[in-house]
Amino acid sequence: MSKQASSSSTTANSSSTSTPAPSANDVDIEKLLSREANAFQREMEVERILKAFKLNPYEILDITEDATPEDVKKKYRQLSLFIHPDKTPHARAPDAFDLLKKAESELSDKTKREELDAIIIQARATLLKSLSLPTGIPNSDPRLKGLTPPWRQQFLLKAKELLIDEEVRRRKAVKMNLANEGLEARKKEEEVSAKKRKAEEDAHWEENRDHRVDSWRSFASTSKKKKKTKVAVLG
Repeated sequence: MSKQASSSSTTANSSSTSTPAPSANDVDIEKLLSREANAFQREMEVERILKAFKLNPYEILDITEDATPEDVKKKYRQLSLFIHPDKTPHARAPDAFDLLKKAESELSDKTKREELDAIIIQARATLLKSLSLPTGIPNSDPRLKGLTPPWRQQFLLKAKELLIDEEVRRRKAVKMNLANEGLEARKKEEEVSAKKRKAEEDAHWEENRDHRVDSWRSFASTSKKKKKTKVAVLG
């Protein structure tokens, strides 16, 4: 057999065993499935955000508490683009988008994040003490692995309890402040009303001064006439 014939035979065999190129119809189906999977993932992420604990921005953004400010901004950009209402058919995508914005804003505010972290640190320490573990151990410590429920789940639950307690205290303080402000406002209104009544009484007193003077003069004159009248003595 000649080299040319052998080459032709090899080429023919290679062509017969190679994977056939996908048809245009197969490509369209793959694209459709990819779009549907992507849309499903977007809707699932919207659901996750909506179900996340609203007082914990870390949970909403799905990041750990040691995230840097750059990590926070990066994760926010990724999620906000991923579930943007213009790209997600989910009816509550705008609500999830607003929650993301609020979470990023709170974690970008130094004071708010410090207050949040203080509560979370307290929750972690409280939980570790209840497990008879040192409060300074890292999350990677082997003693935290294999817990039931898992450490992260227990930690988020304890943080949730303390955050709720803090929110209740905050709302009570706001309510009390509003009540105190209302009491002060009523006191000021009463003081203003009292001053107004006093001013009206003084004005009325001045307006009737001439009348009172005339009445007094008339009374005094009548009294003098009575004194001058002699009483006749009988007998």
